[in-house]
Amino acid sequence: MSKPTIVITETLDPICQAWLKERAHVIWHMHDQLGIDDILAQVDGAVVRTYTQVNAQLLDKAPNLKVIGRAGVGLDNFDLPICEQRDVRVVYTPDANTQAVVEYVFGLILDHYRPRSPMQSCIADKEFHQLRKTQVGLQINELTLGILGFGRIGKRIGQVAHAFGIKVLVNDLIDEFALHDLVDYPFEFVDKDMLYSHCDILTVQTDGRKDNHHLLNRDAFSKLNPNCLFINAARGMLVSDADLAAWLSKNPQAHAILDVRDPEPPQSDNPLWSLTDRVKMLPHLASRTDIALQNMSWVVKDVMAVLEGDDPKYPAF
Repeated sequence: MSKPTIVITETLDPICQAWLKERAHVIWHMHDQLGIDDILAQVDGAVVRTYTQVNAQLLDKAPNLKVIGRAGVGLDNFDLPICEQRDVRVVYTPDANTQAVVEYVFGLILDHYRPRSPMQSCIADKEFHQLRKTQVGLQINELTLGILGFGRIGKRIGQVAHAFGIKVLVNDLIDEFALHDLVDYPFEFVDKDMLYSHCDILTVQTDGRKDNHHLLNRDAFSKLNPNCLFINAARGMLVSDADLAAWLSKNPQAHAILDVRDPEPPQSDNPLWSLTDRVKMLPHLASRTDIALQNMSWVVKDVMAVLEGDDPKYPAF
């Protein structure tokens, strides 16, 4: 039996790529390079990440395509109904980066509330004690964390927050009582208005469904605690940058840390560039650990499972 042909359109862990090459004819061709249409015409499978748009236009160019693996968690770049209609299986890695994102979010929180400047050289006694006086932070167990979206990552963030002694408020589409059955630590389920107005830190962890586009908009920000630290390490499309900028301008004690934006990279006319004293714009790093990147790349196992007639571990539908 001949090996299937699989195209990889973005970066992939080399160990996972080598594993795949032992079992398939692998073509590495970036999604935005010339010649991708000719490649798609001959493939049985594909492995993509964030920037390859899987839609009707792509599927039209790949008549033999049987499966697409998303090396990652979100499926925002997939038109899943079209894939299902065309009988193209979609597999992904929903739990691959949970720990990485949780560590990242808490790193951001600790950096914000417990600032620290290392000494670059031997300094005098007076300067040493002056430096100590400038590095005064808040203990985060004095704070309330709001989690908007209580999926895998949201639940784990809540668990870590509870271990720090932080009060946890939660809002999610899932029923409150069902959520209490899924976790073993205390939290308070509240509506969005209560979440926004009562949290010192708001982290958004919702998915990328169309209904969540600009979920954090003028109305939401108007209800937010004026001293709040807002964190988005989920999806850029969840936030209206213009409305966030307007809220920050009206609330000089508020801060935002954004690991993601829409579009990426943020354009020169983004209004948040004028507020970098209180906005940190980070280059989409939350999942960037060696193990998380490899975990995501192991989607190749499910791609091969489908091509070999087996059931994948993580089908999208």
